Amino acid sequence: MRAFLIWLAAALALAAPARAFETTATSAWVYDVATGTVLMEKNADVPLPPASMSKLMTLTMLFEALHDGRYTMESTFPVSVEAWRMGGSKMFVEPADRPTVEELIHGIIVNSGNDACVVVAEGMAGTEAAFARQMTARAAELGMTHTNLTNSSGWPDPEHRMSMHDLGVLAAYMIREFPELYEKFAMTEYTYKGRVPSNANNRNPLLRLGTGEWTADGLKTGHTQEAGYGLVGSAIQDGRRVIFVISGLDSDRARAEESERIVNWAFRDFAMNRLVPAGETVLEAPVWLGTETRVGLTTRNGVNVLVPIAVRDQVRVEVVYDGPIPAPIAEGAEIARLVVTVPGRPDTVTPLLAASAVPEAGFVGRLRGAVMQLGQRAISAVTG
Repeated sequence: MRAFLIWLAAALALAAPARAFETTATSAWVYDVATGTVLMEKNADVPLPPASMSKLMTLTMLFEALHDGRYTMESTFPVSVEAWRMGGSKMFVEPADRPTVEELIHGIIVNSGNDACVVVAEGMAGTEAAFARQMTARAAELGMTHTNLTNSSGWPDPEHRMSMHDLGVLAAYMIREFPELYEKFAMTEYTYKGRVPSNANNRNPLLRLGTGEWTADGLKTGHTQEAGYGLVGSAIQDGRRVIFVISGLDSDRARAEESERIVNWAFRDFAMNRLVPAGETVLEAPVWLGTETRVGLTTRNGVNVLVPIAVRDQVRVEVVYDGPIPAPIAEGAEIARLVVTVPGRPDTVTPLLAASAVPEAGFVGRLRGAVMQLGQRAISAVTG
């Protein structure tokens, strides 16, 4: 165990010193996907006006319908006069149009079309109000406990609210469950039927930023006077994905700068460490009254931990079990725990499994084991 701790400290020591980080956003949530680690949160559970960031829920409802086979990308929806009259950012559909599901997805992601959202809402639920109720119910099922939606587009409404944490949970769900559809969030340009070319550019500033070390591929901006400038963003570097949500910035430029700053910090100031590769024995634990005196402890999928570089020398790794472990032991049985403690963060607990089966010993073996155990206890009592 001591050698394991020394290895961990040595690996972390190779990284550069960390910097303290404070965001200028009024609310924020930053998340490492692979380890499930929340890197930072600020007012993350406060229900706030999400503006167009709530369009992600509209897209989620449509993505789920595609996944379930209720629609295809070629399915078409009618455009009502109400949808056509929507103000704000638009895809520029008209009542005579029959846009396909794929066109509507592009219009929502790239153009942030309020009109496209209403088309989807009315096409799926009959009315936008009914669709909003369905979205709120589905959000609750996904664990989004601070979400109440009254429309499909994020149009200002005092009852239309989401927390930054809920938006992050939603983004993680979309990335995990719909990888092929998620690729569309990286689109930088789209115009419906060539209308209004000046409206073609994706508003997500993260898609145009980056140090070359990481690549951004989503997701959705939002802006109203009440909400300020916000972004649900995601970037990936060497297979490691970070999701973040920010809100309350005072300009488009401030949103872009803060987005890039958060992503750089998340990748540079945290070290991903593979503590235990999958299938590798962590250590051997003593066995009580078995055909073998020890059994290897291993993990099912390995153990990766994300460590703030600032506290790299304070990480503690422990193997916890009640021992000696009594035989019989089945191969793959959960018989111990690997506990990783990082200051200021919840412990990471991973089950440890028996690397091999250990049958119960015969009578002579059990007798010999009992005598040895009693002898060890006697020695411990004398020396203790």
